Amino acid sequence: MSKLLHISASPRGDQSESLALGETFLATYREVNPGAAVDTWDLWDGTLPQFGPAAAHAKMTIFAGGTPTGAQAEAWDAARAAFQRFDAYDRYLFTVPMWNSGVPYILKQFIDVVSQPGMVFSFDPEAGYTGLLRWKKAAVIYTGAVYGDDRGRAFGTDHQQPFFHDWLEWAGITDITEVAFRPNLATADPTTGRTQARATTTDLAKTF
Repeated sequence: MSKLLHISASPRGDQSESLALGETFLATYREVNPGAAVDTWDLWDGTLPQFGPAAAHAKMTIFAGGTPTGAQAEAWDAARAAFQRFDAYDRYLFTVPMWNSGVPYILKQFIDVVSQPGMVFSFDPEAGYTGLLRWKKAAVIYTGAVYGDDRGRAFGTDHQQPFFHDWLEWAGITDITEVAFRPNLATADPTTGRTQARATTTDLAKTF
């Protein structure tokens, strides 16, 4: 049976638009798939390791064909454990709020931790990168308070969805479905957009 992991990038709890839509998705998914394995990884819960100097050196040691030792080995083991937690699932729900036109830094940290050679990707000097996350699918819910596709630059620029979609494809996940509720604050009628986003999210969960 497929296993679904919800990866939450919002720290706002019951005030979060992305998490509210995520709960809509999960409720419908569980209803359609009774007994399905569904787990959540709150990226703010303190279990995501840092990716600092030791981890960066370990990554380059691996690239050079070496074996990390000492602090580098500890950092590499932590990154591998995070990747294995992620890789244990074949379906993903990502709830991604927009922060300063991009994604929350905790989601970028997650990407930096798990995006390792031999885990998320392989590299060939002539052929380039190859994503290793095969036979997986992802649903992504994007929210943003001010930015909207039909708004000018004064309301922000979308570095959120293109960045994250590109990372998923680079990692090898090509079965991607996305829902966007933007703007959800700086608008005269957020209720209509919220209702439409919930309906779209519900339909997505029914066939995911």
